[in-house]
Amino acid sequence: VLICMVFLAIGLLAIASLQVTSVRGNFFSNNLMQATYVAQDRLEFLKSLPLNDPPLAIGNHDDGTAVISDLTFNRSYSVGSVFDPNGDYLKIDYMVRWNDGTDHHISFSTRRSQ
Repeated sequence: VLICMVFLAIGLLAIASLQVTSVRGNFFSNNLMQATYVAQDRLEFLKSLPLNDPPLAIGNHDDGTAVISDLTFNRSYSVGSVFDPNGDYLKIDYMVRWNDGTDHHISFSTRRSQ
């Protein structure tokens, strides 16, 4: 019985460490999903603007912060002009940064024809 109790204790400790890893993974996945929603929403907004609108001016732009579930997401983007023989276009690079105990960031890029 004592030997069985030792094996059971070792098994339960292994399951407990897996549970902690699972909770951390779910926490990060949720934050990543929120950052993706923030970035996609803003990219769609920027793509819907007229080309001469000030937010689409060439250069780096600070897009402020978004607070979701007590976590602050810092947003920024850059707009560059790309010259192509088939037609010129704007390249928009959007980045979202957050800190949940560790610094993270996610970035998206899109093109918009001129």
